[in-house]
Amino acid sequence: MADSNTILFLWQLSFFISGVTLIVGIFKKSWVFMLISTITFLPIAYYFLGAVNAFKYIGLTPIVLFIVAILFWFLKRKS
Repeated sequence: MADSNTILFLWQLSFFISGVTLIVGIFKKSWVFMLISTITFLPIAYYFLGAVNAFKYIGLTPIVLFIVAILFWFLKRKS
């Protein structure tokens, strides 16, 4: 069984990478960074999907990020 500190570290690392790539992706309007942000946010979203309160809606965040990535892809493709 994995050490809980290791899992917590990986969860925090995933959150940090997702946040950084989200900010870079929005400023550069890069679909690649938005896609990386979507993928790295998946473990966090999966954790919150099991909540029985309003925090379960955090689990829908990767869908929004993926839609923004597709939107940026279409915008780059048109220009």
